Amino acid sequence: MVAILDHMAVLAEPTRCRLLLLLERHELTVSELCAVLQCPQSSVSRHLKTLADDDWVSSRRDGTSRFYSMPLHDLDSGAGRLWPLIREQVAETAAAGQDTLRLQGVLARRRAKSQEFFATAAGDWDRLRSDLFGDTFYLWAVLGLIDPTLVVGDLGCGTGQLTETIAPHVRRVIAVDGSTDMLDAARRRVGERANVDIRQGDLEALPLDDGELDCAMLALVLHYAPNPANALAEVARVVSPGGRLLVVDMLPHDREEYQQQMGHVWLGFAEAQMSRFLKAAGFSRIRMRVLPADPDAQGPGLFAAVATRAA
Repeated sequence: MVAILDHMAVLAEPTRCRLLLLLERHELTVSELCAVLQCPQSSVSRHLKTLADDDWVSSRRDGTSRFYSMPLHDLDSGAGRLWPLIREQVAETAAAGQDTLRLQGVLARRRAKSQEFFATAAGDWDRLRSDLFGDTFYLWAVLGLIDPTLVVGDLGCGTGQLTETIAPHVRRVIAVDGSTDMLDAARRRVGERANVDIRQGDLEALPLDDGELDCAMLALVLHYAPNPANALAEVARVVSPGGRLLVVDMLPHDREEYQQQMGHVWLGFAEAQMSRFLKAAGFSRIRMRVLPADPDAQGPGLFAAVATRAA
């Protein structure tokens, strides 16, 4: 009873009720509230302090600005029952109607300031964003769109870079490689991550059950396969019907030294060639696109092919 009487005493001032009506819908600064209410800053600040002392408003600092809002869902039970009654009465007043009109102008000025910035920065926007956040932040962000229930195979995982990247976003990753040294490096990379299963095996004889994977990834590994068609057929065996395959590899090139220096068997793959391999293995809905070239990279261009395991 005492608490609700205290709340009533705080809201006995009409200006404070108008303040709450605004802050219930928008975060606003003191200067913006002054413009809407047409009150001096000292008055608005005094009313905000009174409201804050009774837990009607909260604030947060953003750079040099402080934004105020009404924590509607955190009000105590007395305030929560009292406010709808007050709101209903205050919202119908002429003063509140004028506040709403002036609020639209304040918000319009906010948008105009942003639009002015973008109008002058459009030509340099990519550089500005890269300077602030780097070149790859958006790639890490979109990983959050991956279905978290998936079981994914990183086939020919090497040192586990792709496994490490995708593991936080899926239910399980099964990483397979034929090299014990590569697998040791992958284990060191992923550490004790519980949802990663590292197995040794050949691409043409995968240590996986039929349909064990929802998705499979072959990243820069297919050009090592003596028979890519057989390798893809084996991948199709371990991917469930309707599951998907991602192949990242090199476009056709003439760098024959790769065969002697790095053991490459194939000097890249053309789109038609890759499509034939995938269709023969039982994949459909094939999409292949050339990946943007990194200006600092010295190797051949890359492609990404995505296909679906036929039912």
